[in-house]
Formats: sequence, structure tokens, C-alpha cells
Amino acid sequence: MTLTSSTSPKVPLLRRLYIQVLIGILVGVALGHFHPTVGADMKPLGDGFIKLIKMLLAPVIFGTIVVGIARMGDLKEVGKVGAKALLYFEVLSTIALVVGLLVVNILKPGVGMNVDAATLDGKAISAYTSAAETQHAGAVDFIMNVIPRTIVGSFADGNVLQIIFFAVLLGAALSKMGARAKPFIDMIDLFLNGLFGIVKMVMVLAPIGAFGAIAFTIGKYGVGSLASYGKLIIAVYGTCVLFIVVVLGTVARICRISIFSYLRYIRDELLITFGTEQSRPVGTPKMGIAPDGCGDGPRFGQRVPAFGRTLRGRTVAMG
Repeated sequence: MTLTSSTSPKVPLLRRLYIQVLIGILVGVALGHFHPTVGADMKPLGDGFIKLIKMLLAPVIFGTIVVGIARMGDLKEVGKVGAKALLYFEVLSTIALVVGLLVVNILKPGVGMNVDAATLDGKAISAYTSAAETQHAGAVDFIMNVIPRTIVGSFADGNVLQIIFFAVLLGAALSKMGARAKPFIDMIDLFLNGLFGIVKMVMVLAPIGAFGAIAFTIGKYGVGSLASYGKLIIAVYGTCVLFIVVVLGTVARICRISIFSYLRYIRDELLITFGTEQSRPVGTPKMGIAPDGCGDGPRFGQRVPAFGRTLRGRTVAMG
């Protein structure tokens, strides 16, 4: 199966998003290297872009799940899709953890860095440490934390797991209501289309966000300082390539998809992630899109990406 590129071949090269992002990254590296003070001051550009995407993440996840479940009709089919998604993520997450542990114990990429932990910014991993604390609190506390105190509070706090829980319940309730719920479902779908319109507007700023993030990184830590992390970078990216080509490549072949065609399909998102050092900016642009012929097609694609974003954080916490 061949995937259609996310960028029309008729679009001029410099107007393609991934080219603009790449240019933004290169300009950011140059600015951070030759004018480190100015480069470090570019941090708000990257942070602002990420905040714009985070602003849209919760309502997009909510809308995709509600509309997807409500329009599927058969709740047994919803359960089957959910079971497939859970099994898929748990199996591949376990494989990813095993591969990661093998690489880190063989290569020992952190040895010799002599990093002072007291100088590190703990806020950068606060989301993962808080998730880990929830895991260690026990199964009962974890389940109780899934149930939101208030719906508004869940959206305000950006608690994706609680939002998904409420969205699944609402979608199931609307599905049972039948034709009476159609106007409300159509309204949510229209709202969702509006959100995706905003996402397209925000993605225009991706090159600026990538520029600001990489300029800050190079300006603050310097190009030379990256050399000491070379082994770590090689280990991380090498492991990612190994996992993508071998593990995800096997899954793609089962779905009759070329993994390399798919990587070309999401090249914009890969460059944005590299430039901003965040995966959140690419969590919404292709959410709800599943290649035809893979899994349950569009219906499968409306729920699994949102479900996967939640499992990703919990898997990192467990690791």
C-alpha cells in the first residue's frame, strides 16, 4: 500500500512546511552559535508555539473520541477496537522498554558525563514524575484518579486520562440515544472541524517555533557542549531507528503499509518534533487520520491516537 504525501507535489519547495521547519532549525542553530545571548532570548517563540498546540489538545481528544464512539453505533464494536488498541500499545510498549534497557546496559551512554543533578531543571520531567507517583500509589488510587472531580477541572488541568474517561462515557450515552442525539453529535463534529482549522493556522507558525526552540538550546548550551552528548544522542536515535525499522516495520507490513512511505507522510511532524524537542505540537494535526486498509480505517483512527497519547505518558512513568 502506498500512502499519499501530506504535501502536494505542486507546491513550491520553499512553501512546504517541512522545508520551512528545516530552514528554521538551521537558522536557529546559526543564531544560537554566533549570537548565544540573542539565541537564548528566543525561548518564548518555542514555548509560545507549544502552548498554542497544548491549548487545542484536550478539546480535540475529547471531540474525536465522542464523535467516533457515538457514530460507531455498535458498542460491542467499540469494545473490540478498544481491546485491540490496548493490546497493541501494551505489547509494543513492553518491546520498546526491553530494547531500551538492552541498549542502555550495553552502551552505557550516560557514563562519563559527570552531570550535576542539582543543576537540572526538574520541571522538564514533572509530567512524568507525577504520573509515576500516581502509579506507585497503587491500583485503587490510580483508578480513583481517573474519575474527575469536575469536568471543567479536568479540561483546566489538562488531565488527558480524565478527559478520555468522560468522553468515552458521553460517546457511549449518545450512541444509545440513537437518532435523537444526531444534532448534538453533528454540533460536536462541527466544533471539531473548527478546531482542526485552528490547528492548520497554528502549524503555519511551526518554523518559528522550531527556530526559537533550537536557538535557545544552542545559545544556552553551545554547539560544542553537544559533542559530550554524542554517544547519548547516537544511542537514542540509533535505538529509535532500530525500533521503527524492525518493530514498527513489521507492524506496517502486516497492515500492508511501507514504513518508509509512512515516514515520508509524517516528515513535517518529525522535523517539528526535532526542532521543538516536544511531541505535543504534532499530536493533533493528523489525529483522526488512519491510512485506508489499516486496522479499522477511519473509525479506528478517530480513537486510537488519543488513547495512545495517554498510554505513552503512563508507559514512560512505568519505565
